[in-house]
Amino acid sequence: MAEVSDDAKDIEKLYEYGERLNEVKDKSQHADDYENIIKAAKSSSVKGRQLAAQLIPRFFKYFPGLSVSAVDAHLDLCEAEELGVRVQAIRGLPLFCKDTPEHLSKIVDILAQLLTAEENVERDAVNKALLSLLRQDVKASLTALFKHIESVDEQITDENLRERTLLFIKDKVFPIKAELLRPPEQMERHITDLIKKSLQDVTGAEFKMFMDFLKTLTIFGEKAPPERVQELIEIIEGQADLDAQFNAADGDHNDRLISCLFMALPFFERGASNSKFFNYLNKHMFPVFDKLPEERKVDLLKNLAEGSPYTSPQDTRQILPSVVQLLKKAMPRRKAGEEMNFTSVECLLYTFHHLAHKAPNASNSLCGYKIVTGQPSDRLGEDFSEQYKDFSERLNCVEDLVRATMKKLTQGMADHNKGLGAAVSDEAKATIRTQKQNTTTGLRTCNNILAMTQPLHSKTPSFIGDKRINLSWKEAVKPSPPTPSAATVGGKRPLGAQNGAGSNPAKIGRGAGSSQNYFSRSAGLQHRGGRSGARGRGRGYGGRGRGRGFR
Repeated sequence: MAEVSDDAKDIEKLYEYGERLNEVKDKSQHADDYENIIKAAKSSSVKGRQLAAQLIPRFFKYFPGLSVSAVDAHLDLCEAEELGVRVQAIRGLPLFCKDTPEHLSKIVDILAQLLTAEENVERDAVNKALLSLLRQDVKASLTALFKHIESVDEQITDENLRERTLLFIKDKVFPIKAELLRPPEQMERHITDLIKKSLQDVTGAEFKMFMDFLKTLTIFGEKAPPERVQELIEIIEGQADLDAQFNAADGDHNDRLISCLFMALPFFERGASNSKFFNYLNKHMFPVFDKLPEERKVDLLKNLAEGSPYTSPQDTRQILPSVVQLLKKAMPRRKAGEEMNFTSVECLLYTFHHLAHKAPNASNSLCGYKIVTGQPSDRLGEDFSEQYKDFSERLNCVEDLVRATMKKLTQGMADHNKGLGAAVSDEAKATIRTQKQNTTTGLRTCNNILAMTQPLHSKTPSFIGDKRINLSWKEAVKPSPPTPSAATVGGKRPLGAQNGAGSNPAKIGRGAGSSQNYFSRSAGLQHRGGRSGARGRGRGYGGRGRGRGFR
């Protein structure tokens, strides 16, 4: 009973110290009271320590000479064994910065380290405390937070702390960017710079998370100037490691490169340059293309096809010879004994058309065409009849294979329809529906190939340079319904009216990964399934000193 009585007396004294400090005007004359409150942080009483956790930050600003001991005592409370004491101490941390903002960065740093707490109620208190400080000074708070996820002088932060900090930024900061990032121009630039510093060592999922966020900022929005869009491309180029020597056996680099190229496609459509990517492919990847795993080849060719409409004429002349070489390898010259990957042929034909459309006479020496532009590069006086014969034979062979395959696929579709009607279980129906979808995609691939080979038989072909061909793996673009006239809607602008310009954007998430065979090898058709994001470089483990106090 004596111990309980002593605890009660200690708590009563704490209330007295607090009430006296609350009432007096010149609080500096009562430093002894504040020192006694600080000492109460070591009290044996749980309630006493909880009360100390409330009082220490409340009067902190009045006693700058005691700031170090006050903060150290409060941090001890944040590490108390009792959950209630820890939560109370965490809730009090933002109060240290209310009137002394010079301490904000340090308190944010401490709170970030407390994100590793295992108790939900404790983490919830940390989250609320951090959000409170972010609203007080978003610039300083973000800077302190990002220090826990970036590599500095090869000293890597604690992995668990880094993951928890990333999770907090993703789940708590990004969703309220409109509230926090004000003024937008200044603060969006600040967080962009912080993100760019953090990209030296990230996983593929983390990189995608950051890029998805950057795309939502107004400084990179649809009305952003070209240099802003180019900045995003340069970020992706840096992650793709385009300055590194290419190694076909380095699966990690290959995955990262292909995923980054896919991520860059929407920015090519917005006018950003794809020169660095395509020149790297031409110089490093195309010469060793045969050494790549089959699924990587298809992934690469799909991205190449989607990016080809946005290649500059200068780059086109450099890349086209390699594309034609790959196309000839993909198209067998004779039907007997040779397989054909239909998706690869579709990709390469699409790429060839778009590149040749920009530099048509470059195809003369490559395919034996007779396209006259009046330039010396026409090379009309040279004999390229063998190239034309070879290319034409391959086109004929491809068309024969495609028509034969379309016949099989059409018959297969009829069989699927019959099977669907006879199927009993939901599982069997789902399997047949998948087969029908795969067959539909296969037929789209075949139709696209025929649409692109037929114009190429002429000595002076017309190359397809628009988007009339919708690649088989992309969703079909649905034409917009006619806009009703003003009279039909009472003279008002119709709600939700859309124009039909532009194509359906590719879905983000097609990173490098394993392919899925949608058709048997005998048919030769392959189609790739979803791709996972590129994996980051290996990240080591290291500790970050807590650095308690404000010394």
